[in-house]
Amino acid sequence: MAAHWLTSDERRAWLALYALTSLLPSHLDAHLFREARITLFDYHVLAMLSEADGATLPMSELAGRSTASLSRLSHVVKKLEGRGWVTRLPSSSDGRVTTASLTAAGLEMLTGLAVSHVAQVRSTVFDALDGKDVADLERVGRKILHRMDSAHWILADGDAPVTAEAAGAAGASVQGRAQQDL
Repeated sequence: MAAHWLTSDERRAWLALYALTSLLPSHLDAHLFREARITLFDYHVLAMLSEADGATLPMSELAGRSTASLSRLSHVVKKLEGRGWVTRLPSSSDGRVTTASLTAAGLEMLTGLAVSHVAQVRSTVFDALDGKDVADLERVGRKILHRMDSAHWILADGDAPVTAEAAGAAGASVQGRAQQDL
């Protein structure tokens, strides 16, 4: 099979995407560790619980929303339990299912940390973008994600994609969504 090399434009886009996906998590990790001695993954697990009805999710659903294996998630939830931020219990509707719940202490910690985290996300990512860029970032991100996992929960989250027109007023919109998503 003959190689189908990237064009110059594709190569530049790929290298930018690769650098971004390599540097962004560690950049946000460093900030969260300084602020609360947690990782970006820990924060994301807590945020996903905070957005769920009753701040509770089955571990399998939380794993999907965290893009993690059940074993990795179980290890992290155990660590978060040790800090008093999460509890695990059998599901009230199916004893075979284990649920994770955000505690009041976990919600309090997350609420306090969210302001700083969202500010970091804004300064790192969104302050460099205009409304059209935000819409393009979402559109491109969803296209790539759909190709990798067409059933990913983000694609079925019910939020309408951001359009360039709607993104013109993205300042308040992005801040609100960042507070929800992060």
